[in-house]
Amino acid sequence: MAERLVIDVVDNGGQWTHREWRMLRYLGVDTQIIANSTPLSELREMDGLLLSGGAARVGLTGELGNCADFLTLDIPILGICAGHQFMARHYGGDCGEAESPEFGAMEITLHDGGGAIFQETPDTQVVWESHNDEVTVVPEGFFITASSTSCRVQAMENDAGDRFGLQFHPEVNDSEFGAKMMENFVEICRLSVN
Repeated sequence: MAERLVIDVVDNGGQWTHREWRMLRYLGVDTQIIANSTPLSELREMDGLLLSGGAARVGLTGELGNCADFLTLDIPILGICAGHQFMARHYGGDCGEAESPEFGAMEITLHDGGGAIFQETPDTQVVWESHNDEVTVVPEGFFITASSTSCRVQAMENDAGDRFGLQFHPEVNDSEFGAKMMENFVEICRLSVN
């Protein structure tokens, strides 16, 4: 039997961090929640990492503990909400206050199939939003994979296929295909090991 994948969840103070952890456990992943203040030297060997959402405005202020250090790891990383915004800024993009903050159900549309995270999901789908801020400038080496009428960068992926950002919350039941997106991320991590 193959060893279980190890994908930890960085707690950035988001309200649904435990849902992300629970979903990974349901998918058979060896996972734990770690504080964003954890030194790089204290991380266990992982096959992937998830940067959770955060408290209000944390993506805008750029204060997410040691997440910049975590982004130096040579493993697939998925940023959700504030984690997505932080990732955009870290790699040279930007984020700012949304003209139309989104809370609740929102319809998104995929760009060219949506990239690896959106495999086997429809081009138009409903996701769950909870954000005042959003990515305003996509970093060089990244491309937009999904948009909504009020948020241009609902999702992004880098050209190398190992960094992914989602403005919405796939871990919440109201995201129609959120479980599939998490399953796709696990598969990306599995393929990066083999």
